[in-house]
Amino acid sequence: MTEFDAVDVIRTKRDGGSLSGDQIDWVIDAYTRGAVADEQMSALLMAILLRGMNVDEIARWTQAMIASGERLDFAGVGRPTADKHSTGGVGDKITLPLASVVAACGVAVPQLSGRGLGHTGGTLDKLESIPGWRASLAYDEIVNQLRDVGAVICAPTDTLAPADRKLYALRDVTGTVESIPLIASSIMSKKIAEGTQALVLDVKVGSGAFMKNVDDARELAATMVELGAAAGVRTVALLTNMASPLGRTAGNALEVRESLEVLAGGGPSDVVELTVTLAREMLAAAGVEGDIDPTDVLKDGTAMDVWRRMIRSQGGDPDAPLPRARETHDILAPTEGVLVELDAYQVGVAAWRLGAGRSRKEDPVSAAAGVELHAKPGAHVRAGQPVLTLHADDPGRFPRAVEALKGAITIAPAGARPDQPLVIDRLG
Repeated sequence: MTEFDAVDVIRTKRDGGSLSGDQIDWVIDAYTRGAVADEQMSALLMAILLRGMNVDEIARWTQAMIASGERLDFAGVGRPTADKHSTGGVGDKITLPLASVVAACGVAVPQLSGRGLGHTGGTLDKLESIPGWRASLAYDEIVNQLRDVGAVICAPTDTLAPADRKLYALRDVTGTVESIPLIASSIMSKKIAEGTQALVLDVKVGSGAFMKNVDDARELAATMVELGAAAGVRTVALLTNMASPLGRTAGNALEVRESLEVLAGGGPSDVVELTVTLAREMLAAAGVEGDIDPTDVLKDGTAMDVWRRMIRSQGGDPDAPLPRARETHDILAPTEGVLVELDAYQVGVAAWRLGAGRSRKEDPVSAAAGVELHAKPGAHVRAGQPVLTLHADDPGRFPRAVEALKGAITIAPAGARPDQPLVIDRLG
């Protein structure tokens, strides 16, 4: 591999130039090995945030991160594979019911997931509220579970895109998370290296998402769809609404409980709608569209059967009681009218302050903490009616959570209705 000087690479991007393929290959490899220092890579990441990357640079950056580790191969699983990735939001528990639904329809789901950071929740944190469940599986365990159960939700293996793991941690502490080229390459390097045949992306838009407006979300989605297609992965992206929380809970055990309601044939309508919509997209991308309808496996209990087997396979007890918070605090409607807005970001921050999230990757989270929603935008509320219930083990956390919710609830005179479709657009 050609050797370069890290400062020259930084200057190229700082001055608005395009990095060559060889420069990108070298800097990713050298940083992964420790030959490029954190402060040098920090400078390069900031230059990328400010100057951007062209399509060729993003594709090469993604491939260099994939090449930093091993690629998984699920060809021997015996059925087509499909995965889903969400860019993160508040109350986004869709992965939990979705993996079981798609597996019950005949497609294997290797769902390698992450942990929450800041106001967005993490799938692994939610599942760890189930007694005994474990997130870390070896590659052969993943393959065996896909063969036997059809679905696995677990942490990425250590060998999967290790360059991304280092870069992700650095981006978080250097103010470079928001760069679309870096977000796209981070997500797609892991998903392509994971070895799935088809991928459906759920790109969140709104206050509770990283992408606050539709134009930025569409740019991110288009970039990821192009990266997937170039790598031979059938990729589709949906832009979905994250102006208000998804479902009626934001937390860990709270969201597992709500997911079980969906798997039992009930649950909030928006969670059911998005689960079924994404399931249909995954089945179509995997080439089994129309064989079995996702709504049927929710109604007849087949998806719940897959869920129970998946949880047991990873050491969890699907019959064990989920943790419940020792303390609760209600947030009341100040006046009567229609709930026009319930700000997702502020609800997410409140859940975080209650203990459901973390500020740093190594921080512990509370399984029982979170926020329960009693009304969704469009609902009529009475003065003094509970709109939210805060859950925490430590009541000392309530004041800061309440502070985070100031201005989060907007109530208008009767007749006002928010017009916010759940699925905004589709690409791919």
